[in-house]
Amino acid sequence: MIVQRKKSTAQLLDGLKERGIHATFFVTGEHAELHPDVIERMFEEGHLIGNHTYSHIQLTKNNRDKFKDELIKTNEILKEITGEEVQYVRPPYGSWDKSFEKELNMFPVLWTVDPLDWSSRNVGRITEKIVSKTGENDIILMHDYYDTSVTAALKAIDALLEEGYTFVTVEEILFD
Repeated sequence: MIVQRKKSTAQLLDGLKERGIHATFFVTGEHAELHPDVIERMFEEGHLIGNHTYSHIQLTKNNRDKFKDELIKTNEILKEITGEEVQYVRPPYGSWDKSFEKELNMFPVLWTVDPLDWSSRNVGRITEKIVSKTGENDIILMHDYYDTSVTAALKAIDALLEEGYTFVTVEEILFD
């Protein structure tokens, strides 16, 4: 999830708290700088916070150094807010350079379910895509930029909870 709109992120955090669920939020550095209180709340409520570059830059063969600099800058911002090192990165568009794993001691996290929530305002359609495509140990990609995405995420969580799923952070999926 990308922190972009304070109001919709707060709505999502309220919904997760109500349901006793911890999620993973991949945040851009620029939005963490704009809303450190939101990052603090995520951290205090037990959510895992990961890096999504500073400006949502896509890695290309021509901008490796800039991409790396954005990861480092965002790690510094997030550490300043939470006091903890950032280990996980969701590279925008899934573009990644494996050498960054050793250079920066960061682990890339990609998704297995993408409901394309950013491209639709239809809550029912987004919810149905999530519920129908999700299986055990899947990582669902969502964005909290739109109220419709947040509403769909909470509806999908409720439906998946009814089906017996539990929700964990990516760290728990990858290393438990």
